[in-house]
Amino acid sequence: MKIGFIGCGSMGSGMIRGILASKQAAREDLAASARTESSKKRIREELGIRCATNEEIASASDLIVLAIKPQGYEEVISRIRPLVKDSVILVSLAPGKSLSWLKEQFQKELKIVRAMPNTPALVQEGMSAVAANELVSEEELDLVLSLFRSFGDACSVPEKLLDAVTAVSGSSPAYVFLFIEAMADGAVALGMPRREAIRFAAQAVLGAAKMVLETGLHPAQLKDMVCSPGGTTIEAVRVLEQNGLRSSVIEAELACAHKAQGM
Repeated sequence: MKIGFIGCGSMGSGMIRGILASKQAAREDLAASARTESSKKRIREELGIRCATNEEIASASDLIVLAIKPQGYEEVISRIRPLVKDSVILVSLAPGKSLSWLKEQFQKELKIVRAMPNTPALVQEGMSAVAANELVSEEELDLVLSLFRSFGDACSVPEKLLDAVTAVSGSSPAYVFLFIEAMADGAVALGMPRREAIRFAAQAVLGAAKMVLETGLHPAQLKDMVCSPGGTTIEAVRVLEQNGLRSSVIEAELACAHKAQGM
């Protein structure tokens, strides 16, 4: 199967590295396009795959990943529309671009999958959701899921949940980076050097997330396990609740989903 990436920024590069590392596709079966000469050089030298034009990728690929900014979709689709195979599987990474909108843009029946990965794909720890239209078979959906699982975890969801996915995993690495930075700031205020503060905060977040995934326990149960009666942790939790941590996160996710709906 020939897989083509239209656009090869951070997300496209992370996906390609995962696909190559998992040996789900050979280098000669992958191609990517880019606008700048520096990006084209990176595709050839760092990723070791063929650099091609959008038109070449559209005409030669069995699976096309649209990995460009949402605002560029209409222009790119108008150029590649006549060239894509009727049998192609089209994977869109853009938030807010619905399956029906994509069908209208291509002006013909196509197998279309909307996907929402996140930036931890760059370190092979991504979380992705995919939603497919009715023309995508179970086998084809499994193929797409296996590609996304090559750089983390992935699951299929109804399209109506993709805005929620954008909020809870697509954009949330930024929330977590803010949280880690704030934790490190607190440690610096207590006298710890910045480098060590970031290391301690990041590893604590990594370990906590792993406990949620591997124990299967509800986060509230894990929180209670750390909060001894009258202890230091429950005092910190009290202050976080007093200052609206929980409601701030919820409101941020609602705003993120609302923004995605309008893109």
